[in-house]
Amino acid sequence: MKRYYIIVEGRVQGVGFRYFVQSIAAGYGLTGWVRNLENGMVDMEVQGEDALIHKFMTAVRKGNHFIRVEDYSMKPIALGVDSKFKIKY
Repeated sequence: MKRYYIIVEGRVQGVGFRYFVQSIAAGYGLTGWVRNLENGMVDMEVQGEDALIHKFMTAVRKGNHFIRVEDYSMKPIALGVDSKFKIKY
């Protein structure tokens, strides 16, 4: 089990990105959260099996016809106690 702090930049606000991320995370059984930042980027924490997190990030980076991920950073952090993946406001 791993947990990562991730920051994503690109066209990721005003395009349903947080809901997109939440849906993918739920599909993989991952926990954590996602939120918009004031600088136009999005940050998140995601927790689960490492292989599933990497599949999750592949899907997130791919985006859709509204979302365009230009760059991201990812660092391991201490495990959390989330019961599901949620959107923070």
